[in-house]
Amino acid sequence: MTHPGIHHVTAIAGPVRRNHDFYTRVLGLRLVKKTVNFDDPGTYHLYFGNEQGEPGTILTFFPWEHVAPGRIGVGETLETAFRVPEAALGFWVQRLVAAAVPHEAIVKRFGESVLAFTDPDGMKLALVGVAGSEAEPAWSVDDIGPEAAIRGFHAVTLLVADTAPTAGILTDVLGFRESGREGTTVRLKAGDTAVGGIVDLRGAGDFLRGRPGGGSVHHIAFRAADDAEQAQMVRKLADRHGITTTEQRDRNYFRSVYFREPGGVLFEIATDVPGFAVDEPVAALGEALKLPALLEGRRGQLEAVLPAVA
Repeated sequence: MTHPGIHHVTAIAGPVRRNHDFYTRVLGLRLVKKTVNFDDPGTYHLYFGNEQGEPGTILTFFPWEHVAPGRIGVGETLETAFRVPEAALGFWVQRLVAAAVPHEAIVKRFGESVLAFTDPDGMKLALVGVAGSEAEPAWSVDDIGPEAAIRGFHAVTLLVADTAPTAGILTDVLGFRESGREGTTVRLKAGDTAVGGIVDLRGAGDFLRGRPGGGSVHHIAFRAADDAEQAQMVRKLADRHGITTTEQRDRNYFRSVYFREPGGVLFEIATDVPGFAVDEPVAALGEALKLPALLEGRRGQLEAVLPAVA
């Protein structure tokens, strides 16, 4: 595989303005695309990431104003963790305190310092201090300088009854390899991919199953360089694991297929191409409402019902 790893993470949120303010103003991510849920176009689909919206940095949301809260459980993402320079964790503790963001004390996991916290919808997040990450590209704004800014994803933690079947898909199809174990957690690494290169699998046995809703992750997307690499992965899923994906769906900025992995988590395989600058220049990413061609005729209707983002 060219660049294995996480492409993006998609979650469910409540009020869109609250969601936008938290991720752009508190965490300092860039809104790189403002579009709609192609399957429910009366709802936004917001994409946050680094300056150019590179794979491995993109956290996306379906914000529904009156969504019921989700429940963490087996078959869902337990935590989404971002990378920051190791020396920046003190800055982030002070920032979370100042913004009254619920957070935990810094702990060590796999030898790394981890600051766990939650967003306004209760989504479990973390910042991981990573030595050397200060050399990675960053989007810095206002009072979050390049020495502290988020670099992209570090890891996602999936809660599954049994780690082995999910690990089988990650290693045989998606380009990961086991790199360590700590307690009930198995760490898998995507080659030498830094940003978005880790999936942690936490075995939970017969724990309660999750329920989707506000604060829960809808799906995890993994990278394929292009259509050919994606098709090869689809064939491997079918031939070696008996798993059938959806047909390919054009999401304008990438092309996707979806499937449920054995642990129940919804996985997506998304192409790196064409990227987020396909319909607006990098300097203007996220400024205008972008619609797919099939919805352009409904622009006036949709703009009338969609709430203000900021």
